Amino acid sequence: MLRVTGIKIPVTDKVPDLQAALLQKLGIPARDLQGFTIYRQSLDARSREMIYWVYTLDARVKNESRLLKKHAGDKTISRATYPVYQFVKPGEEKLAHRPVIIGTGPAGLFAGLLLARQGYRPLLLERGADVDTRTRVVARFWQEGHLDPGCNVQFGEGGAGTFSDGKLTTLINDHRCRFVLEELVRCGAPEEILYYYRPHIGTDILRYVVKNLRNEIIRLGGEVCFNAQVTGIEIGDNHLQGLVINGTEKLPATVAVLACGHSARDTFKLLVERGVQVGPKPFSIGVRIEHPQDLINVAQYKQFAGLEGLGPADYKLAYHAPNGRSAYTFCMCPGGTVVAAASEPGGVVTNGMSTYARDGENANSALLVGVTPEDFGSDHPLAGVEFQRRWERLAFQLGGENYHAPAQMVSDFLAGRPSEQLGKVRPTYRPGVTLQELKKCLPDYVVATLREAITVFDRKVYGFALPEAVLTGVETRSSSPVRIWRDERFEASIGGLYPAGEGAGYAGGIVSAAVDGLKVAEAIVSRYRPLE
Repeated sequence: MLRVTGIKIPVTDKVPDLQAALLQKLGIPARDLQGFTIYRQSLDARSREMIYWVYTLDARVKNESRLLKKHAGDKTISRATYPVYQFVKPGEEKLAHRPVIIGTGPAGLFAGLLLARQGYRPLLLERGADVDTRTRVVARFWQEGHLDPGCNVQFGEGGAGTFSDGKLTTLINDHRCRFVLEELVRCGAPEEILYYYRPHIGTDILRYVVKNLRNEIIRLGGEVCFNAQVTGIEIGDNHLQGLVINGTEKLPATVAVLACGHSARDTFKLLVERGVQVGPKPFSIGVRIEHPQDLINVAQYKQFAGLEGLGPADYKLAYHAPNGRSAYTFCMCPGGTVVAAASEPGGVVTNGMSTYARDGENANSALLVGVTPEDFGSDHPLAGVEFQRRWERLAFQLGGENYHAPAQMVSDFLAGRPSEQLGKVRPTYRPGVTLQELKKCLPDYVVATLREAITVFDRKVYGFALPEAVLTGVETRSSSPVRIWRDERFEASIGGLYPAGEGAGYAGGIVSAAVDGLKVAEAIVSRYRPLE
């Protein structure tokens, strides 16, 4: 196969003739082309005159070697290579019990998938409910404001990513990424995630994918238990001996993957109490910002906005303030909604979500400012958790203590005055919003940095500072507030515990968390042999 990059097709071409463009690029007749596939598809919107789809195609051709010689020196034409996932050879140590995985987010599911595929019959414990039950419970919370602390946007099958945009972009360069995407496709994700430059699944499809992953683990010999929270850890000789489930049931265990997610605050507390080495780490806090999706489309696509096939536009922005703080947009959801994402009583947390179609009226994104352990006011391992709680509780109070979120128009936020009414941008957050001054539930330095950033971002995406755009607070769960220490063998300070994923502080997003889960599973496989 040959890999041919840089094939540009104007977006105005309703039916892109990729074959003709490929033949022209290679300089061969149609009879010499035996077939081709899309390896990558991206969008180039830098020019005001035209927007282009940019393709990388893998082609099977006659006389491949001769054609390569003909195009020697042309870096856009080369042999195609494909990352192949290599399964780890099992180790020699004997397992006393089957490995346990705590949590069924991306890290837990992919650790479970790999262990099950290699014959280890893992037991997956999920504190929340299965994805179907969870969907109903979350919908009731959004409609009525009745929070279930054990089953919500943060806890349950699939983890926090289940109620998101299902974005699969990642900054890591790891051969396991392709394996993750291929497994997601095999479980029902759209095939385009294998080649589209900003792949996403959408929360509606992701729920089915998660369920299929679970069923595959079970088919391979694994077991999944819901409503099974780890409430105790038994340790002997500085090594895991067992787990306590739901306060009563004792489970013998000597190997356990800690894939508990970034909001498992009670689990973090338990780990600290049991002597596991845990420390605070930086994360970010801020608000959600909502604009009309049409405005973002025009800002990004100009005269091509609304063209069939382009889809809703997105953005990714960053600002470095003179005071040393940084603000950035995060988890941008085109055509999405702002959702209530609390996991504890008495706190308001926001997040963003969209379906595969991304066909909502508004675009939303997190608008965040980085914070560090120096901001937390304590050197306690869980100081970041308490820092989050402080602002979530203030937001809860400002919203009316009924899980309504405080909201403010951008013009009023910039001017430092409360909003008396909303404009044409209607907030999508449910169960509802209460007009308040967001500076009352955010640190002063976050407010100041956000005000500067909004003005700067307006010069990059025209209309970002739209006076009637809506800010909804607070967003505090951008990443884990802790890092659970692990060594080069991926083991925690207590032997047999393997921290994994975003909650443990080693990932940031669905794909990177899944990859980290694979790495931890590989470490277990390379050390132990499967149960007989």
